Parts: sequence; C-alpha cells; structure tokens
Amino acid sequence: MWPKLSRVSATIQRLRENEKLLVLCGATFLVMVGQGVVSPIIPLYAKDFGVSTSMVGLTITVYAAARLILNIPAGMIADRWGRRVLLIGGPILTSIGMTGSGFANDIWTLLVWRFVAGAGSAFYMSGALVYLIDVAKPEQRARFIATNQWALSLGVAIGPGIGGLIADAYGLSAPFHIVGVLGIGTAAYAVVRLPETLADQPSPTAAEGASDRDAVKALIFSKPFLALTLVTMTIFMTRAGTRGVLIPLHADSVLGWGPAEIGVLFTVTGGLTLFTLMPAAWASDHLGRRVVILFSGVTAGAGVLLLASDSAVIVFVIGNILMSFGTGTAGPAPSTFAADITPARIRGVGIGLYRSAGDIGFVAGPFLLGWLSDVTSITFALRVAGVAVAVAAMSFFWTMRKHPAARKQV
Repeated sequence: MWPKLSRVSATIQRLRENEKLLVLCGATFLVMVGQGVVSPIIPLYAKDFGVSTSMVGLTITVYAAARLILNIPAGMIADRWGRRVLLIGGPILTSIGMTGSGFANDIWTLLVWRFVAGAGSAFYMSGALVYLIDVAKPEQRARFIATNQWALSLGVAIGPGIGGLIADAYGLSAPFHIVGVLGIGTAAYAVVRLPETLADQPSPTAAEGASDRDAVKALIFSKPFLALTLVTMTIFMTRAGTRGVLIPLHADSVLGWGPAEIGVLFTVTGGLTLFTLMPAAWASDHLGRRVVILFSGVTAGAGVLLLASDSAVIVFVIGNILMSFGTGTAGPAPSTFAADITPARIRGVGIGLYRSAGDIGFVAGPFLLGWLSDVTSITFALRVAGVAVAVAAMSFFWTMRKHPAARKQV
C-alpha cells in the first residue's frame, strides 16, 4: 500500500512541477485545433468566390506572410510588456480574423481577415515559445519544447476531421465561426491559468537600451545563429515546398495517384511526428543539439532524394517516410539551440528572429521550388531541395563542433 501511495505522491509532485508546461500545452492544443478545423475548408471557401487557383493560394500565403512580418514585433512586445500580452492577445486576434473570414463576401475581404488571423498566430506562437523557455531549466528545454510541439501536432491532426464534419453539416462558413468562439475561450483560459514570467527574467534598464540593440546585432551576425538560420529555412522549405507542392504533383504525374491516396499517405507520415518528438528531445539533451540536427537534415534530405530517384510506389512511400521522420525529429533541437544562444533579456526578439527564418522558408519554398520545377523538372527540384537540407545540416554540425550550446546538456 505504502509504495503505491508513494508513487501517487511522486506523480502529483511531477505534475505540480510541470504545471505551467501542461497548462501552456492545453492552450496550444486549443489554438492548433482551431487552425486545423479550417485547413481543409479554406480552399473550397475561397473557390466559392469564383477566383483562380493562384488567388486561392494567396489565402495561405497571406496567413504565412503575416507571421513572417510580425514574429519580430511580437518578440519585442514579449521583452517589453510580457508574455501574457501575446498569449491572450494572439487568440483574440485569431478569433477576430476567423470570425471575419466567416462573414467575408469577396476574396479581398477574406485575404484581409486571413492576415489578421495570421497575426494572431504569430503573436501566440512567439509568446508560447518564449514562455516555455522561461519556465524550463536549461536541461529541460528540449523536453518542454517537444511536449508543446506534441500538443501542437495533435491539434493539427484532430482539427481537419472536425472542420470537415462541421462544414458538411452547417456550411463552409460555420467552421470559421466555431474557431472564433474557440479563440475567445483560449484567451480566457490563458487569463486564468498562465501567469506572467517576464518578471523572473533579467529586466533591462533605460541605460541598457543601447547594449540590448548591440546584443541583437551580435546575435544576428553570430556564426551559431547564421548556421541555425540556414538549417531552419531549409527544413521549413522541405516541409512546405516538397510536401505542399512537389510531392503531390509528382504523385499525380508519375504514379497516377489522386487526392485520396495522397491524403492517406500524408496522414500516416504526418502522424510519425507524434512518435518522434519525445525521442528527439531526449537525444537533443543527451547526445547534443548538433547530432540531432545533423541526423534530421540528412535523413530528410535522403528521403527527398529517394523520391526523385525512382517511380516505384514502394520507393515513393519509403522516401516520404524518411522525409517525415527527418523533419519530425528536427522539432525540438533547433528551437532549443535558439534558446541556448539567445541572451535572456532579448529572448523575445531572438525567438522572433528564429521563427522568421523558418517562415521565410515556409513562404519562399513553395514558390521557388515550384518555379524551379517549371523551368527544369519536378525531379530536379526535389534533388535541389534534398541536397539543400542535407548540406545545411552538415554545415551546422561542422561549424558548431566546438560550440558548447550544441553539445549534450546532461
């Protein structure tokens, strides 16, 4: 009996120690369920306005562009006014953008509201990452970030199915209104459950303003940050450009697959992320950030190169699995390394800069790889993407071989 009580007591103690992490993961799950709910609806909803496919694509681009533009301002807000401003304001902005999208009567109005929703995403995700770094000890960062990314991935996985059912039952605009309500609920949840953490961090005085600017400049031009930027851009380029553009086109033209087959494959390979995040976090702490980043980049690159090497179905499936395994294991290590190398007093700006690097790859990757496939071929564009992500990872591994933040933490 006593051993059982002891185990229960230990479990309760661990939950108390990780309370802020678990509460934040709950908010992240709600936010990402909301984004997932509208993801299968947006193209159909925009198409109802009688616009071209390229205009439909803009509904995705403008959302990502808002994140790219506002990541750094969001970080500045976090450093000056606190993390809660973003954790509460982000879901409210998302709610406004999603609700407005549901009432849009033309494509231009929809694009404006999609930008507002993207701004909410930039604010919340930047605030959440900074908050996680605040509440985690250095040796816990990879695990905390991976846990939050697990909640994010779970929300993204569950959301589309819910959105499809709601749209079928109540119309294409209904999911946007549901997400609007969910956003307000998430903001209220953050108000009640997420305390401010800025006061626990070194607070710059007015006299330190110039040194903070110098610290930001030094971070941007430092070798570790530039190496990390290259890795992050290529990983996001691989996720968005190959998975979002090249792979579906390759499956259609070479294998004769339709949306159903591609969708099933993406669901299965996307689910791999849920099983790779925690092992990747363990490896990041015990083997070092650079080892995990090398493994993820080379594995993802090998998977993409395999896709371009053969037209057999089995090769195509294995290539997708390898690519998803590589990009999935990349989750916590780059974010944790960004936290390791960023001074605490400019943590918000540093995380904003890091997130912007990923969003550059997310925004530019689909267009650049699509253009490259137009002027050459899909297989050549796949080879370029595969080589780029592998070389970036190997470059990071070599460049950071003597950097203490890239080594094991425990």
